[in-house]
Parts: sequence; structure tokens; C-alpha cells
Amino acid sequence: QQQMLALASALAARPDYLVIDEMSLGLAPVIVARLVPVLRSVAARGVGILLIEQFTHVALDLATSAVVLAQGEVTLRESAATLRDQPEQLAAAYRLTEAEEQS
Repeated sequence: QQQMLALASALAARPDYLVIDEMSLGLAPVIVARLVPVLRSVAARGVGILLIEQFTHVALDLATSAVVLAQGEVTLRESAATLRDQPEQLAAAYRLTEAEEQS
């Protein structure tokens, strides 16, 4: 409920952009499932959304494009549709990220 309230408060200001950090953190999957269509309709109204999200399936469900960062460097930049269709690209980017962290 706090996430919904925070989102409603932000939208009341009629922003051009929203920055949402870890939307799903601490939320039940059913709540996340309710937020996704809300954000889709917000984006359809022309509001830009920058979503930082730990669950790639949630992010790719909402996004038109995706960027994977590792230690401040871009390791992958691709359309969300491509990554949904070719998840091995996303997995490879995360393997690179993990390898860099271990070295």
C-alpha cells in the first residue's frame, strides 16, 4: 500500500518522468502484478519511466529498452523485446558482471 501511495503522490504532480527504484522490493507478487498495468498506462500517457529493478522479468514486461550496468559501466544495451525473445543475451551480460565482481 505504501508503494501505491507513493506512486499516486508522484503522479498527482503530473511529472514528465518518474524514477522508480526497486519497485518490487518487499512486495508480494500479486501487488507487483497490480502495479505493472498502472505503470503501463502512465507510460502510455507519455510519462517517461526509469525503472531500476532486481527482477528482470518485471522490468522487461514494462520496458521498451533495457540497460545492464556493472560497476558504473554499461555491459548491455538492448530493446526489451529482443531480451524477452533472446534471454541468453541478458544471461551473458550478468555472467560478465559476476565475473568482473569476482576478479
